Amino acid sequence: MRIDAHQHFWKYEPREYGWIDESMRALRRDFLPRDLEPLLKANGFDGCVAVQARQSLEETLWLLELAKQFPFIRGVVGWVDLRAEDLQATLATLSKNRKLVGVRHIVQSEPDDQFLLRPDFLRGIGMLEEFALAYDILIYTKHLRVAAKFVSKFPRQKFVLDHLAKPPIKSGKLDEWERGIREIAKFPNGMAKVSGLATEADWTTWRPEQIRACLDVALECFGAQRLMIGSDWPVCTVAGTYERVVGLAMEYLRERCSAEEAEAVLGGNAARFYGLQG
Repeated sequence: MRIDAHQHFWKYEPREYGWIDESMRALRRDFLPRDLEPLLKANGFDGCVAVQARQSLEETLWLLELAKQFPFIRGVVGWVDLRAEDLQATLATLSKNRKLVGVRHIVQSEPDDQFLLRPDFLRGIGMLEEFALAYDILIYTKHLRVAAKFVSKFPRQKFVLDHLAKPPIKSGKLDEWERGIREIAKFPNGMAKVSGLATEADWTTWRPEQIRACLDVALECFGAQRLMIGSDWPVCTVAGTYERVVGLAMEYLRERCSAEEAEAVLGGNAARFYGLQG
C-alpha cells in the first residue's frame, strides 16, 4: 500500500487562510478530493493522509466526513484544542471514528518558542496515547532543540516530524538544522516526513541536489524504517508540480534504498505508524 502521508484539502476563504499571501495566490481556490485523486493514481499511490490546515474542530469534522465519502483518504490528522479542560471527552468522541489517526497543532506560528513545553500543552499530549492517536510536530529549525526535550517526555507516544522541520534550503545554512535532526532522531518513537522541502527552497530556481542533501541527512539519521513520503499538496505546487516534487523523492529512494526499504517509505511506514485501514 503506497500512501501520500501528508496533504491538505480546503474550501478557500481569505479570512480562514490568511497565511496564503500574495506570493502564494495560486493557492487561493478550493482544493478537494476530486482534484487530488487523479494525481495519486498517476503517481502510483493507493491513498493519502489528510492533514489539518486550520486550527478548528469544524475542519477536523469536515475532513472526517470527506474521508467517509472518499475511501482513498485513509486517515485524518486533525486539530483539537490540546489545552482544553474537556479534552479527554472530546478525544473520546472523535476517536470513535477510526479514520482519525492523529492530531496536529501549528506550533511553528506560536509566538512562544517554548510552546511545546507549556504544562497545559504537555497535559494534552499525555492523553493521546490512550486513544491511539499520533502527534504531528510542525515546527521550524529553531524549535528542534525544544522539540527533542518535548519528545523525551513521552517515550510511548508516537510522534512524526512534519517536513523535516523545514530546513532552510534557500539560504543553504543547514548546520543548525542538521544538528537538531540528529538530536531528535535519537528517540525511537519518532518518525519524519519527507515532505514540504521544495517550498523551503527558492520556488523558481531550486535544484534537485539541494533537496537530496536534506534527504541524505534524513535517511542517515532516521533510517528507511522511520521515514514516510508526503507531497504537501497543494502547498507544494508553489514550487513545482505534484509529479516533480514527489518524483524527486521517489527517484532518490530507488537510488539509495533497497526495494523493500523504498516501499516502506512510500507507504508501509505510514500505514503502520498511523494504523491505516485497507
